[in-house]
Amino acid sequence: MSDSIITRLDASQNDFNQRLDQLLAWESVSDTRVAAVVDDILHQVKTRGDAAVVEFTNKFDRRTAQGIDDFVVAPAQLQHALTQITTEQRTALEIAAERIRTYHQHQLQSSWRYTEADGTVLGQQISAMERVGLYVPGGKASYPSSVLMNAIPAKVAGVDELTMVVPAPDGEISPMVLAAAAIAGVDRVITIGGAQAVAALAYGTETIAKVDKIVGPGNIYVATAKRAVFGQVAIDMIAGPSEILVICDGLTDPDWIAMDLFSQAEHDEQAQSILLCPDAEYLDKVEASIKRLLPTLARESIASVSLKNRGALIKVADMVQAIAVSNRIAPEHLELSVADPESLLPQVRHAGAIFMGRFTPEALGDYCAGPNHVLPTSGTARFSSPLGVYDFQKRSSVIMCSAAGASVLSKTASVLARSEYLEAHARSAEYRILD
Repeated sequence: MSDSIITRLDASQNDFNQRLDQLLAWESVSDTRVAAVVDDILHQVKTRGDAAVVEFTNKFDRRTAQGIDDFVVAPAQLQHALTQITTEQRTALEIAAERIRTYHQHQLQSSWRYTEADGTVLGQQISAMERVGLYVPGGKASYPSSVLMNAIPAKVAGVDELTMVVPAPDGEISPMVLAAAAIAGVDRVITIGGAQAVAALAYGTETIAKVDKIVGPGNIYVATAKRAVFGQVAIDMIAGPSEILVICDGLTDPDWIAMDLFSQAEHDEQAQSILLCPDAEYLDKVEASIKRLLPTLARESIASVSLKNRGALIKVADMVQAIAVSNRIAPEHLELSVADPESLLPQVRHAGAIFMGRFTPEALGDYCAGPNHVLPTSGTARFSSPLGVYDFQKRSSVIMCSAAGASVLSKTASVLARSEYLEAHARSAEYRILD
């Protein structure tokens, strides 16, 4: 990349596609050393249970627990956390929780069935998962918003038991995280983290029940562990760095757009912030805003690396090309900072969440708008969706044939079964033929 504060590209350049590919390139979990460490931890927890969880947690988080019970947070502790935070913080959590709950209640799927003329009944039964594990980062990365976004859809879906694991290095844990767990209705909180927490949830131990699904973000060890246990247990996704793509018509305050780009760049050095606009002069104004505002950020050192290595201001010919580039990128967050976002919406094929208009910054979606902030990254919005109630519900097919219906269907089944040389299938169906 150049020495500038952020890369400048033009979609009309001959090498634009190649340069965009280089900008977007990000390697997922691929560190063989990490994989080896994680494999050992998974094996130890699978074979030694609680003892291995205690051993690894004491080692990595500098704890001195004698047994797994020392890591379990009592329900009274969760309620006490509500008194440790400020009234303003508690109110904010409660407002966000209510908005998230209301939104996700619209996602609830219902069982359905229909009856054919001969009395055969076909349908689909919806049921919630029994147990879900929620991983929440601890230490410096304290995200009460992630607790709400992961726990509330699970509870709305009707999950019976939600176990939250959160590391507490040196025994310290954020009261905001515990308060969020209380507000979201988490059933059990255990202060363990890392690959050992993923293993405990995936395989079960003497005191930690095996779950059906593990959700929530974590570091490279957590992500590697989630990938390794997939199949034993369902996982939400292997998330990459945060991303924002802004399409602007050049009429939004440049400072607003600069700060919207910062809102992802400050996450970590690998985060990606991109602006698409047909107005080159406006891109100059945004770049000037970036230079002026960047030093005012508390996380300037992180944001500056992110913008320099993975950010871009891209000139496009028009909004048609902007949408085409956006669909190719398939961003996690897409801001349509234009006069008439509704006119562009039907053309957006791939995006995790779409923020419409100048007054809808991505940050609102992170915390309290209502839709989930757990979103597909690294181009996976091409085939993935935001976390939702449907991720905690399962579908079972329902088939009930009448005698007459079975007779008719069995003739068809018999022909197909015999064409596949599966005689028992055919004869099983033929027993039900009436004539």
